[in-house]
Amino acid sequence: MLKAAAPTSTRRFRNIVGGSAGNLVEWFDWYVYSAFALYFASAFFPSGDQTAQLLSTAAVFAVGFVMRPLGAWLMGIYADHQGRKAGLTLSVTLMCAGSLLIAVAPTHAQAGLVSPAVLLAARILQGISLGGEYGSSATYLSEMAGRERRGFWSSFQYVTIIGGQLLALALLVTLQAFLSEAQLEAWGWRLAFAAGGALAVVAYVIRRRLDETLSFRSVAAQADRPKSSSRNLFRDHPREAFLVMALTAGGTAAFYAYTIYLQKFLVNTSGFDRATASRIMTVALAIMMLVQPLAGRLSDRVGRKPIMITFGVCGTLFTYPIFTTLATTRDAAAAFALVMTALIIVTGYTSINAVVKAELFPSHIRALGVALPFAIANTIFGGTAEYVALWLKAAGHERWFYVYISALIAGSLVAYVSMRETKVTSLIEED
Repeated sequence: MLKAAAPTSTRRFRNIVGGSAGNLVEWFDWYVYSAFALYFASAFFPSGDQTAQLLSTAAVFAVGFVMRPLGAWLMGIYADHQGRKAGLTLSVTLMCAGSLLIAVAPTHAQAGLVSPAVLLAARILQGISLGGEYGSSATYLSEMAGRERRGFWSSFQYVTIIGGQLLALALLVTLQAFLSEAQLEAWGWRLAFAAGGALAVVAYVIRRRLDETLSFRSVAAQADRPKSSSRNLFRDHPREAFLVMALTAGGTAAFYAYTIYLQKFLVNTSGFDRATASRIMTVALAIMMLVQPLAGRLSDRVGRKPIMITFGVCGTLFTYPIFTTLATTRDAAAAFALVMTALIIVTGYTSINAVVKAELFPSHIRALGVALPFAIANTIFGGTAEYVALWLKAAGHERWFYVYISALIAGSLVAYVSMRETKVTSLIEED
C-alpha cells in the first residue's frame, strides 16, 4: 500500500519537463564528441589519413562506452538507495567535468601523448556519467508518468537523447556557417565542449529542484526493504536482466549505426561534403525526435510488443538495402529519404525501450535493473558499432557491417516476440 501522496498533474508535468531537460544536456555533451570528430580528430591523432584518424577517435568513443557499465552499476545502486533525483544530479555533474576537460585539452602538437590521454580521461568521466544517466532518467520518467500515458511521457527520454544529438549537429551547422574549415579544425570545436559544460551547470540547478518519485519515496519508507546490488539483480531477476540485454542489442546497434555513424558514412562513403552531410542528419533527426511521442502514445493504446516487433522486422529486412543504396547515392534529397526511412524504423525501439525496461523491475532495484544490463549490451553492440563499421571499411569489407547490424536486429526480434506485454504486467505502482 502506497502512503506517499502522488504529485498533482501540474507538478508531474513540471518534473517530467525538468528531468527531460537535464537528459537533453547530458546527451548533448555526449554527442558533441561524435558531431565534431571530423574537425578535432587531427588535433589529437595527427598521423594517418582521414579514416585512420576517425578510427582513433572512434576507439576513444568506444572506451567511453566501456565505462558505462561501471557507471550503471555504481549510480544505479546509488539511485536505488539515495533516490532518482540524487542519481540525476550526480550524473550531470560528472558530464560537466568531462566536457570542460575536453574544451581545454592540449593538442598533440602541444603535449604529445598527454593530449589523447586527456581526451581519454574526459570520455571515461562522461562514460561513467552516462552509464548512470540512462537508468536514473528512464526510471524517473517512467515512475513520474501516469499509467495511461506512461509510454507517451517516457518516450521523452529519447526525444531528449535525439534532441541532444540534434542540438550538437545544429551547433555544428551554425559554426560551419560562421567559421572557416581551418578555424573549426584549429579551435572552433572547443566552443562546442565549452557550451556543453555551461549547459550542464544549468541542468544541475534544474535537477536540484525536481520532486522525488512516489515509487522511491514509498520504498524508502520501508525499514526492511531489499537492497539494490548486482548480486541481487542477477540472483532475483535473471530473466528480466538478460531480457534487457537481448532487446537492447539490436536496438542500440541500429540506433548508433543509423544516427552516429550515418553522418560519417555520408562523407566517407557516399561522398557528400561535411556541411551537406550535417544538414541532412540535422533535418532527419529533428523529424525523428518529433515522431517519438507519437510512437510512445501508440504503445499506450496497442501495447509495447507490436511497436518493438515492427522495428525488429523492418530493421532486419531493410538495413542492408538502405546502406547499399545510400553508398551509391549522390543526390541529397534521395540520401535524406533513405536516412529518414532508417530513423523511422528504429523509432520502434527508441520510443519505448526505456519504459519497457522500467516496467520489468520492482521499485527497490529498478534503476540498477534498467541501467546495468542495458549498459552492458550498449557497450558491446552500441559503443563499438562505429568502430566496427570503420574497421570493416578499412579492411575492404564495408558491406559486412550492414549484415552485422541486420543480424543483431534479428536476434533482438526473437526477444521481442517471446517477451510478455509489459504494459499489462508492469511493476510500476503509480496510477
